[in-house]
Amino acid sequence: MNKKDKIYLAGHTGLVGSAILRKLKKEGYENIVVMTIEELDLRRQQDVEDFFEKERPDYVFLAAAKVGGILANNTYKADFIYDNMAIALNVIHASYKCGVKKLLNLGSSCIYPKNCPQPMKEEYLLTGPLEPTNEPYAIAKISAIKLCRYYNEQYGVNFISVMPTNLYGPNDNFNLETAHVLPALIRKFHLAKLLEQGNFKRIKENFVRYPVGCGLDRPDKNWDKEAILEVLERVGISSENSRVVVKLWGTGSPYREFMHVDDLAKACLFLMERYDFKDIGEFVNIGTGEDIKIKDLAYMIKGIVGFDGDIRWDTSKPDGTARKLLDVSRIKALGWKPTVGLEEGVKEIYWQLHRDQSRGLDMLPKNRTR
Repeated sequence: MNKKDKIYLAGHTGLVGSAILRKLKKEGYENIVVMTIEELDLRRQQDVEDFFEKERPDYVFLAAAKVGGILANNTYKADFIYDNMAIALNVIHASYKCGVKKLLNLGSSCIYPKNCPQPMKEEYLLTGPLEPTNEPYAIAKISAIKLCRYYNEQYGVNFISVMPTNLYGPNDNFNLETAHVLPALIRKFHLAKLLEQGNFKRIKENFVRYPVGCGLDRPDKNWDKEAILEVLERVGISSENSRVVVKLWGTGSPYREFMHVDDLAKACLFLMERYDFKDIGEFVNIGTGEDIKIKDLAYMIKGIVGFDGDIRWDTSKPDGTARKLLDVSRIKALGWKPTVGLEEGVKEIYWQLHRDQSRGLDMLPKNRTR
């Protein structure tokens, strides 16, 4: 990749895309094309092909996707499979038609089989049934990986795919209906801390600034104390016998791996600059190679936020897969490894969540590092 080559970054406003955009700019890439969904709906084939014909990008990062946590995946199944398949099919095919030199497609570790051997090696994909709660999303992302592989084999293009682990970082989604587990925990414990303090003003500011989801948002922003308490109760935060309680799904026993999205951005650029499909194969895992029990993660975030109340596990809700840990030996052999530790990263994200609220300095975690 030359610093002046034209790069199309699909999904630049999302968690992954914004991290890749920051990294590209930091490394001196100047000719980056981005489009919002209002400017270009990647689900519309003709619009995508017209865009590619006009712009003729040299390189493509396909980071656009419809994403969400267990609740969202299990509720909006048709949306998840349709939107993600349409985006991938249109961008990959248009890249082929317009002679793109290289494309990087983003997969997800959640598409491995439900009962996959641990740690998960690249060759374990499609060796067993998928996790039912996110099967539509998984099918769409697997299709994109296979499409890249088959276009490489049939047309001789250079389309690579990566399989990142669970991600977190700047521009994360804190909507309690659609967020992944880590940002959802950060927000829940922060709201619980504010309830402990009786700080309904700050809770209202939080509700106004970030969507709650689950049909609980108020367009009129009319958040009185009664309405706030009702919404907190609905999302699992309540006051019982002078103690604030946060209710969390499942038992907390599953293990998950988490990686800061800036590490993923570094890995993506590392691969785009140095390696081709023939070097990588169908795809390559990108992760830390370390996992943590959800219960331990919850208590870590509880401590970082400074919440003094109780955690109650709702065992009537599903846990999901017992463990999801990537085997990262292949990416390490290529010469890449992550640099951001989990606790350091969570502290940073908790600070960033409120960094631009001038009156929210008391929300900063203790011993914040930069």
